[in-house]
Amino acid sequence: METSKRKDQERAFERFASTHVAPYADQCDREERIPASIIERLGDAGYLGFGIPTKCGGGGADSIAYGLLHRQIARASASVHGVVNVHHMATVPIARWGSRAIKETWLPRLVRGDLVAAFATTEPEVGSDASAIQTTAKPDGDRFILNGTKKWITLGQRADVFLVLARCEEGPTAFLVERNTPGVEVIPIRGLLGCRGYMLAEIHFDDCRIPSENLVGRAGLGLTHVFSVGLDVGRYGLAWGCTGVLDACLDASLQYTRRRHQFGVAIREHQLVQQMIARMVTKRRAAELLCTHAGELRDRRDPSAIAETAVAKYYASVALGAAAADAVQLHGASGCSSDQPVQRYMRDAKIMEIIEGTTQIQEIAIARYAYRDLDRAEPSSSSAARGQAA
Repeated sequence: METSKRKDQERAFERFASTHVAPYADQCDREERIPASIIERLGDAGYLGFGIPTKCGGGGADSIAYGLLHRQIARASASVHGVVNVHHMATVPIARWGSRAIKETWLPRLVRGDLVAAFATTEPEVGSDASAIQTTAKPDGDRFILNGTKKWITLGQRADVFLVLARCEEGPTAFLVERNTPGVEVIPIRGLLGCRGYMLAEIHFDDCRIPSENLVGRAGLGLTHVFSVGLDVGRYGLAWGCTGVLDACLDASLQYTRRRHQFGVAIREHQLVQQMIARMVTKRRAAELLCTHAGELRDRRDPSAIAETAVAKYYASVALGAAAADAVQLHGASGCSSDQPVQRYMRDAKIMEIIEGTTQIQEIAIARYAYRDLDRAEPSSSSAARGQAA
């Protein structure tokens, strides 16, 4: 896409976010919920269907446009961004792996925002190692009996349908579970450090009878196919979201240091302040370049896109953590007050280093990708090296 058209597109996202999201960011944080009106407006604008192919009723956006939307929503509110991101994490796998009946039944309403979806993987004792899930789904005639607990589920308090990973005889399997299914209990989780508007919940499934037609993909392929798509989408969306909060940190810091005076001059004139701003600017630009690179690879369906998405999520979230801490430091005592949004940015930044794969999990994955690439490039020397080591 031409640069001018891309800029026009992002300006449209920015106008939407500044009008319909930003004014409610503090409210979302204080009340620990997203007003229904914001979700309705996201649906009306077509943004809940971003990333869904047009043949499935979605917006059919390319990866860069998708990322720019996530950046502007997160710049306005990390909490609202998390809700949009998890909705996409659930709907994109449905569009890719769902049966024709599932797509026709669910996608139109999910794209419009008539319904919202949550992505239910994490359990009380299972986080990064999704293959170790304990929730079970046992066949019973034309249904499955679902038992188990999911925890830390973003949008869990509000979602109409859950994309749930459960263990069958064949292995991890994905199911769509409606909120009003008998045996489903939703317990709100409150008091989160940051991203308080995520509307987190613990979900209990007690002998829930799930129709067989609600199986997404084939039995045993829930993790390797269905949920892997959702997790990859989530990492990519979160990486761009981090650049948006980085923007907010930088904007707030520039404005404050320009008007705040100490020792007779604006603090922008002090070299140590300039050093912190320079670090923030550099981290912001580097994060954007990594996200853009990952997006271009995704649109080309390049096999390395998954690895580059991990790199982008890793760098952007770590960079955001450092920038948010600097933003609070630059504001001094004011930065610790609810009167300034930078304290919210710092709390939100810590959450974004943990969700969709912690910093440490991303480091492990990135190192493995590097060794994999080396082994592919030098198979004979790598084999010989392993033989000598043995």
